[in-house]
Formats: sequence, structure tokens, C-alpha cells
Amino acid sequence: MSKDLVIFGIGEQAQLAHWFFSHDTEYRAAAFAVDAAFIGAPSFCGLPVVPFETLAESFAPSAYDLFVAVGYSKVNRLRKEKYLAAKSMGYRCPSYISKQATVLNDMRFGENCFILEDNTIQPFAEIGDNVTLWSGNHIGHHAKIESHCFITSHVVVSGGVTVGESCFIGVNATLRDHIRIGERSVLGAGTLILSDTAPGSVYIGNATKPAELPSEGLRRI
Repeated sequence: MSKDLVIFGIGEQAQLAHWFFSHDTEYRAAAFAVDAAFIGAPSFCGLPVVPFETLAESFAPSAYDLFVAVGYSKVNRLRKEKYLAAKSMGYRCPSYISKQATVLNDMRFGENCFILEDNTIQPFAEIGDNVTLWSGNHIGHHAKIESHCFITSHVVVSGGVTVGESCFIGVNATLRDHIRIGERSVLGAGTLILSDTAPGSVYIGNATKPAELPSEGLRRI
């Protein structure tokens, strides 16, 4: 039996969410939603685009679930804000977990997660709310990914690692076992992290010292 879903967003992330939910779940997308100021066309992917501010008037939380399909803009802050707003409006925010992922953690996932193909999630790992794991990552045993994180592809999170809230981890980064990544840390592509990081740290390449985040922050995908 199909379930009805509204997707927040009208960018590439939203288009991908529409594809994955449509092809790999029982959900049926009914509409897209964005803030009224950002509606540039009445439809997207053949579905209506409605103002988020008045969404509940035509797509009530009692009848529709909502998935927030936003990337890592502003170090995940925008996705966090919209997820919390959706929850305050009464929406259930389902997670997408690919059937082509290897999931061994007894489904310890929060809401609004986006877990793509070829992820390996080992036993006793925990994934918080609103976490994106792009394709091909290794999440080791007893690791904990806290809410609102975005992990790109081919990242190794070794056993016992805790990744704090709202972190961004770039492609091919490696985190050694039993360390803590401070919340809002940004680990660039190819970084090798061997010890704890302070909250808000930025590492570029395989540098061993934190760098400064550019004033414009991370580019949205």
C-alpha cells in the first residue's frame, strides 16, 4: 500500500530524493514544498510546488509525511532548521535507507535520514536524525553519527568513533577508531583524522592542523 509524501526542496537533492523514494519504497510523492520566496515555477518533476509556510492547509500532517531534501548548505544548518520546522508542524519525517546498503545495526536510525547504496553500517552503530550518508561509506561498529551530519562518499568511520552534530565529512576521509569529532566540524576530502577534533574545526586535505572555514561556508549541492 502506497504512502503519500511531500518533499521539501526543488534542487538536485530533492530530485534524487524523489527518484529514490519512488523507486525503492512504498512512498508516492505528492508535491514539493519550499519557502514561498523561492518558488520560481509552479511544478517540479511533474508535481506541484507549494509554499512551506502554508503546507499544512493542503497537505495535512495527518495524511502526508514530509522528507527534507536539503544538502549541507551553511554546514547543515539549513537542513536542520527545515527538519525542526517540519517536526514543529506535526509532520512525520521518514528515512530513506537503500535496499542496496549493508545494514547490520538493527535499524538504529533516526528520522529524515538519507542512506544511499553501498553503505556498510556495522553492528551497534547508531545514526541520529537528519543524517545523510552518500554512497559507499563504511560506518564501523559502535560508531555514533549524531544528528544533522552529512557524510559524502567513500568515508571510513572506524569503530567506536563519535561524529558530533552537524558535521560535514568530505570524500575519502578516514577517521581512526575511538575518537570524537566535535560538532560542526568540517573534514575536507582526503583528510586523515587521528585524534579528537574541537567543535567547529576545519581540516583541509590531509592537514594535521585545523584551518579556517571560508566566509561563504560550504557550497550547497
